[in-house]
Order: sequence, then structure tokens, then C-alpha cells
Amino acid sequence: MFSHIDFNAFQTINHLAVSERILNPLMIFLAEWGEYVFFAGILFYWFYKISENKNRRMVVEALLAACLALGINVLIGMFIYRDRPFVHHHVNWLIPHAKNDSFPSDHATGAFVIAASIWQWKKRAGWLWLLLAAGISLSRVWTGVHYPADIIAGMLIGTGSAFAVHTLSMRSGKFGKLISFFINFYIKIESLIFKKKIINP
Repeated sequence: MFSHIDFNAFQTINHLAVSERILNPLMIFLAEWGEYVFFAGILFYWFYKISENKNRRMVVEALLAACLALGINVLIGMFIYRDRPFVHHHVNWLIPHAKNDSFPSDHATGAFVIAASIWQWKKRAGWLWLLLAAGISLSRVWTGVHYPADIIAGMLIGTGSAFAVHTLSMRSGKFGKLISFFINFYIKIESLIFKKKIINP
């Protein structure tokens, strides 16, 4: 029953590649390159207003949450294998992709874990990142490489991991100190590198 609903939802979204083909270039870009916008965002926040420690705490939380979320995906993949939609069905397949495991979506997981991590620190900007995560997730179905259930699972795993890590960071003094240790350790290495460059131009 669920798989039938999932496939019907997939067909409805994937058919938009035909009925709304003017949006195909955008969807192809989001499906293939959208994740790199998140990588750029993480780098931006790491170096933006470095005097404010909260930006770097947010980035460390996001990276730890991403490791947790993608680790969960690996564990799920050991017990559940689902073929891509294009393996058994005729679909509007817009981007090249290996015929590997489809469930859950790593793209949706990665996008939502970063977006949710940012949202917990920066509500206004966080909504924009969540919107981008939703666009990337939609594009993976639109282009024919994921079922909606793959996306929903990735969204739940990513968001849940982000909230779990943030909650632990706020409530556990030891975990918060560990994050501070990583940040301070990086700052010391960074200062040594820049000092060396100044001494030896």
C-alpha cells in the first residue's frame, strides 16, 4: 500500500519534467550542484565574523550532525536496499546516476542536516537554507533518481540528527567543552600558520 502511494507520488512529481520542462535546467542544477552551495555556506559561516564564536560552534555542530546522519544512512543501507526508480520503471531521467541504493537519500539528508543546524542558530537565514534543502530534495525526484519516501527519510534523519546534536551541545557541558576544544585547537593552528607566513614572506 505504502509503496503504491510512494510510486504514484513519484510519477506525479517526475512528470513535471515534461509538463513544466521550463524548470528542468533549475532542477538539474539543484540535483547535481545544489549540495555545493551548502559546502560554500559552511565555509562562509566558518570565516564570517570570526570574533563571534557562535558561528564556528554552529558549523562544528552541523558537521558533527552530518557525520551522525550519514552514518545512520550507512547503517540503514546495510539492512535495506532499494533500487533507483529508473532501474525498474520508465521515468523522466534527467541526470546520470549509478544504479545503486536509493534509500534514504544522502542528498536530502545532507541538505536538511546543514539547513536545520543553521536554523537553530539563525532563524531568518535558516528558513532560506531549509527552502534550498527542500528544492534540492524535490529536484532529486523531479530528475528521476529518488522516490519521495527516500527524500522524506533523508529529511527526517538529517533534521533529527541536527536537533539531537544541538540539544546535546546546549545541555551537556562536556560535549560543549569538546566543541570549544576543537575550535580553539583550530585557532591555534591557524595562528601558527599565519605567523609563519608573516615571518617568512
